[in-house]
Amino acid sequence: MSLEPTPGGPGPEWPRAQLHVVSGKGGTGKSTVAAALALALASTGKDVLLCEVEGRQGIARMFDVDPLPYEERRIARGLPVGSVAPGAVHALHIDAESALLDYLAMYYKLGRAGKALDRFGVIDFATTIAPGVRDVLLTGKLYEAVLRNARNKQARAYDAVVLDAPPTGRIAQFLNVNGELAGLAKVGPIKSQADKVMTLFRSPRTVVHLVTVLEEMPVQETADGIAQLRDAGLPMGGVIVNLVRPRDLGKEDLRAAREGSLDPVRVTADLKAAKIDVTHELVGALLVEARDHADRRALEDAQRAIVRGLGRPTYELPRLADGVDLGGLYELAARLKDQGLA
Repeated sequence: MSLEPTPGGPGPEWPRAQLHVVSGKGGTGKSTVAAALALALASTGKDVLLCEVEGRQGIARMFDVDPLPYEERRIARGLPVGSVAPGAVHALHIDAESALLDYLAMYYKLGRAGKALDRFGVIDFATTIAPGVRDVLLTGKLYEAVLRNARNKQARAYDAVVLDAPPTGRIAQFLNVNGELAGLAKVGPIKSQADKVMTLFRSPRTVVHLVTVLEEMPVQETADGIAQLRDAGLPMGGVIVNLVRPRDLGKEDLRAAREGSLDPVRVTADLKAAKIDVTHELVGALLVEARDHADRRALEDAQRAIVRGLGRPTYELPRLADGVDLGGLYELAARLKDQGLA
């Protein structure tokens, strides 16, 4: 399967990025792309932590492992490339309740008392009554994973962290934790934690990639997401165009398919040459499918032009005919690496 070349390759600041945040409109495959990016980074010899914060256990399903607890688990290794020894991919399922218990133990030395609060429902109350606090807790755990410190000196240090983040419509709000806390906490430990998180998020250590497909609504949401990230002072990375269809038909064949002028005699001859039993119904159905494919290609080409006008490096990943399993993730990882994202 061939993909049209795209202007890939990281910008000058990306080699310094340690935290890769991956967002996208629902249905674009952002979780798949985040997993593939983690494998691609591991293929360069890096030890990588792949995190999720939405509570769906998507990582476990993609890698066919047991549901992840609130602790780091090794789930895969990168592809061996030449003489470079592949790194490992670990995974972490971050939930706000466990993150709050960590926070209480770290800053208030509550220990077992914090777990007692959980039994009385205080944890659930605290993480649902104030969404800004919830996001500080989730991003605080992410901060700790990127910048290991004296409180967790026994923990594994990672070369890169990949976050399967909330959708594009919420990504700027999720990452801009100081803005969310503006009317809630002006001083104190939680405000201090938010300040530290924002220092990381606005530094060259962080880059935010957006995933889209070549359809009008996801592309528009990607454009809106780029604008919102810029307004929030957050570092924008690349745009990953996912689920791209095969581009095997040339321009003339596509034009003929759209116009309904493909030669049925030629199609019949090609089918017979391939040892396929040919019927008028089969040829007619294929001509209809070809026209639908040509119409879809025209739509994709128009949206691709809009994506390239967004001013960000773009990368393309194919729609895999057999769906995405672990082997498919490695295939997508290799394509991201070849295009320079990892």
